[in-house]
Amino acid sequence: MTLHQRTLGTTSPLTVSALGLGCMGMSEFYGATDDAGATETIQRALDLGVTFLDTADMYGPFTNEQLVGRAVAGRRDEVQLATKFGNERLADGTRLGINGRPEYVRSACDASLARLGVDHLDLYYQHRVDPDVPIEETVGAMGELVAAGKVRHLGLSEAAPRTIRRAHETHPITALQTEYSLFTRDLEDEILPLLRELGIGLVPYSPLGRGILTGAITDESDLDESDTRLSERFPRLNGEGLRANLRLVGEVRTIAERLGCTPGQLALAWVLAQGEDVVPIPGTRRVRYLEENAGAADVVLSAEDLRALTDAVPRDAVVGDRYSDMSSIDR
Repeated sequence: MTLHQRTLGTTSPLTVSALGLGCMGMSEFYGATDDAGATETIQRALDLGVTFLDTADMYGPFTNEQLVGRAVAGRRDEVQLATKFGNERLADGTRLGINGRPEYVRSACDASLARLGVDHLDLYYQHRVDPDVPIEETVGAMGELVAAGKVRHLGLSEAAPRTIRRAHETHPITALQTEYSLFTRDLEDEILPLLRELGIGLVPYSPLGRGILTGAITDESDLDESDTRLSERFPRLNGEGLRANLRLVGEVRTIAERLGCTPGQLALAWVLAQGEDVVPIPGTRRVRYLEENAGAADVVLSAEDLRALTDAVPRDAVVGDRYSDMSSIDR
């Protein structure tokens, strides 16, 4: 199996696999970790043609980049490698805040290159926008990394429309990473039209609603007690929010059964159907879920199927914000 490819961006285009792999949960946040299993999953992804790998320095912190670097050693030319800076943490996990200062951009990039064991990054994102540093200064420093050959393409994450436009005027932006799924569609109003106006690709994270759209989560007991999805940080996955949203997942499951695929494959196929400039990065630690996700590329949805899905999951039917604190989103 070789997954087909898509191109992110037009001014600074980057060709990647149509589905990527989010590596965050391999090292932190979603319960117990297993480096050996995660390595096997990454290497199986490359075998399947899922070659667009997503990590960040704050995952672990730092250990996820090291894991990804070890897993792709000897196969660098097969991989489109993306990482992020900006959510500054210490090695013990202490959060220092959001940092977009130019000197930090440069030092963070060098540190990521060292941990990954590579000489360049295919895509380098600002993970969150620093409200205290003009975006022109941050992106200007990122552009210097491109000129130096350390980075090939630039991206933003969870940026507001005005910030995206200003950033793109400073240096071509290849991709915006933000949450997008059947459960999160607010970007369709302003952000997605702007991306298409400017020729910027979209990289949706959490395209499976942090796992709920797979149907594997039926109540809180399905998650490891150390899984941060059980925390108040994620209102959609707790209490009444979870119960209400699981009813929507039941509607997705009904359509998936009719089409002969899993709910997760259907949810990913919906994201893929939103445009050739959209490349979702579902995360998983396990080979079997990776293979299931890759199968979404073979699910063809008709216009009638797409209408049925949006009717089954109306935008305003999802209960709860995606984060309890949305202050660092849409800056």
